Amino acid sequence: MTSENFKPAGKPSVFAQPVVLCLLLVAVTLAVYWPVMHCDFVNYDDPDYFFSNPHVLAGLSSSNLVWAFTTGFSANWHPLTWLSLMLDAELFGKGPAGPHITNLLFHLANTVLLFLLLRHLSGTTWRSAFVAALFALHPMHVESVAWIAERKDVLSTFFGLLALRAYARYVSVARDEVSEREGGDGNIQHPTSNSATARAGIQHPMPGIAAHAPRYYYLTLFFFALGLMSKPMLVTLPFVLLLLDYWPLKRFTIYDLRFTILRLVLEKIPFFTLSAVSCLVTFLVQQKAGAVAVLTRFSVSARIGNAFVSYARYLEKTFWPVSLATPYPYVEHWPWECIVSAVILFVGLCVAAVWLGRKFPFGFTGWFWFVGTLVPVIGLVQVGGQSMSDRYGYVPLIGLFIILAWGGGELWSRRCLPKPFLVLVVVLLLVASAWLTRIQVGCWQNTEMLFRHALAVTENNYTACVNLGTCLSARGDVQGAVNCYYQALRMNPSEPSVLYDLGNGFAKLGMWDEAIANYRKALEISPNQADILDNLGFALAAKKQYAEAIMNFEAALKIDPDSAAAHNNLATVLFIQKRFNEAVRHYREALRLQPGNPQIYGNLGDALVKQGQTTEAVRCYQEALRLKPGYSQIKAKLQALDAPISN
Repeated sequence: MTSENFKPAGKPSVFAQPVVLCLLLVAVTLAVYWPVMHCDFVNYDDPDYFFSNPHVLAGLSSSNLVWAFTTGFSANWHPLTWLSLMLDAELFGKGPAGPHITNLLFHLANTVLLFLLLRHLSGTTWRSAFVAALFALHPMHVESVAWIAERKDVLSTFFGLLALRAYARYVSVARDEVSEREGGDGNIQHPTSNSATARAGIQHPMPGIAAHAPRYYYLTLFFFALGLMSKPMLVTLPFVLLLLDYWPLKRFTIYDLRFTILRLVLEKIPFFTLSAVSCLVTFLVQQKAGAVAVLTRFSVSARIGNAFVSYARYLEKTFWPVSLATPYPYVEHWPWECIVSAVILFVGLCVAAVWLGRKFPFGFTGWFWFVGTLVPVIGLVQVGGQSMSDRYGYVPLIGLFIILAWGGGELWSRRCLPKPFLVLVVVLLLVASAWLTRIQVGCWQNTEMLFRHALAVTENNYTACVNLGTCLSARGDVQGAVNCYYQALRMNPSEPSVLYDLGNGFAKLGMWDEAIANYRKALEISPNQADILDNLGFALAAKKQYAEAIMNFEAALKIDPDSAAAHNNLATVLFIQKRFNEAVRHYREALRLQPGNPQIYGNLGDALVKQGQTTEAVRCYQEALRLKPGYSQIKAKLQALDAPISN
C-alpha cells in the first residue's frame, strides 16, 4: 500500500466527506467571486460576444443556430459558446448580470468536477481538494470568469473535465472486466495474444477497449468534441489522456514499453483526428479574419523567444500572482539574458520531470500537463497582439497545482516537515489566493477600471490605451480620450485605427482641421476604409467643402453600399445643395438599411417638404415621433404643417 492511499484508522472527519468538501469549495468560491455579479460589460470583445451582437441578443432561434455553426465571427469557430450566450440573452435579457452569473456557475462546476475527477483517479481526498481549491481561488483565473467574452474558456473546460471523467470511468470499467476474466487485482497486464480478452474472442472497436467499456470511450470522445466546439484550445486533451495513462492510471507496463505506448497512442487516434480537424478549422478562420500573424508581423526568432519567456512568466505569476493585467503587451525583443535564463529554466525543469518521473510520477504528469496544454497559445503561431494572457492558464495551471498538492503530500507522509507547518502553509496559500482574487475581481467592475489598472502595472500597453480612450469618449470625456489616443500613437505611430479614433475625438471637439488631418493620415496607411471615408466626408461638410465631402461619401458607398450612415450623410449634403430628388433617394436607402432611426425619418421628411410632398412628410415626422416620443424639433415641424402630433 502506497502512502498516497494510506487512510488512518477510525471514523473519518465529516469534513473529509466528498459532499461536504464540494459544498465548502462552492461556498468559499461564491463568497470570493460574489462582486462579479455587479460587474459591467467591458468594451474589449464583449461588444462582439454579447451587447452589440444582434444574433446573440436575439436569443435562440433556428436562424441563429445556423449562424452559430457557420460563422467565423470574431476570428473563431466555437458554436456552443455562441449558443450559450444566446441562451443567456433569452433567459436574462440584455444586461451583464446574466452572463456573469453563468460564467461563475461554470467556474463552480469546473471546481467540483476537478475535485471529483482527481479523487476518482488517485483515490485521495485532501490532495484533490487542495488542487480544486487552488483552481477555484487562484487570481490568474479571474480573467476567465469575470470576462463575459471568455465564456469559451469556462465552457470548454467544463466539457474537457467531463471528457476526462468519462475516460477515467472507461479505464476503470476496462480493468474491472479484465480482472473478472483473469481473476486478478484489476491491473492491466501485458497485452499479448494469450490475454483473457483474446482467448474469449471478444471484438473491440478500438485497441485495448474491453467489452462494456466502449460506451465510456465514446462518451469521452463526445465530450471532447463539445469542448472543441466551445474553444479549440482543448486540442491538447489527447496528450493529457496519455499523461494520465502514465499517472495516476498507471497503464504503462514495463514488460514491453514500446508496445504499450503504441497501443495507448492507437487508442487515442480518434481524439488526435478531432484535434487535427479543429486546428485546421481554427487556423483557416483566424487567418481569414486577419488574426494570425505568422511571419509578417512577428519574426520566427521573436516568437520562439517569447514562447520560452512566457513559460517562465506563467510560472512566476502562478507562484507570485501580482501585477496581473488584460492584456499583456507583446515584447518583440526580449533581452538575450532573459531568453537564455528562460530556456535554461524550461529545459532544466523538463529534465527534472523526466529524471524524477519514476520516483515521483505526479511530477512528470503535472509538469508536462502545464507545458503541453499551453502549446496552442504560447505564441509559436501568434494570434492577436498579446504576449501572454491569464485566461490561457485556466487549464494548464492544474498541472502545477497537482505538483504542489502531491509534493506536499509526500512531505506529509515522509514527515520531512512538521505537519502543523504544512497545514499552516496550505491555509496561508489559500487565504492569500482568495484575497488576491477578490482584489482582481474589482479590476473588472468596468472598462475604465480594467484598463487603468493594466496601464498602471504594464508598460507600452497600446491596447489598454486605445480601449480606455474609447471608454472615455463614450462617456463624454473627449479630451481624456484624445490624450489616450496620443499616448497610443507614441507606441504605434502607423496604426490607422488609432488615427481614425483620434480624428473622431477632434470631430467631437469641433476641431475639424485636426480631424481631417488625422483621417487623411489613416487613409494614407490604410486606403479604402469606408468608415474613415465617411467620417472624413462629414468633417469636410462641416467645413463647407461640399464637393470633396460628396466624393468621400460616394467612395465609402462603393466600398460598403450598405452603410446607412454614409447614405444619410450624403443625402444631407445633397439637401444642402438643394438636390432634393437625390437626397430623398439616399434617405430612403438609409431607412431601408436602418428602419428604426428617428433622425433619418426626420431628415427624409424635410426633403419631402422641399419637394412639396407634405402628406408623406407628415407620415415620416409622425413615425420619427413614435420612435422618439420626446423629439421636440419634430413636434415643431408637425405644428408648422398643422398636422396632428400623433398618428
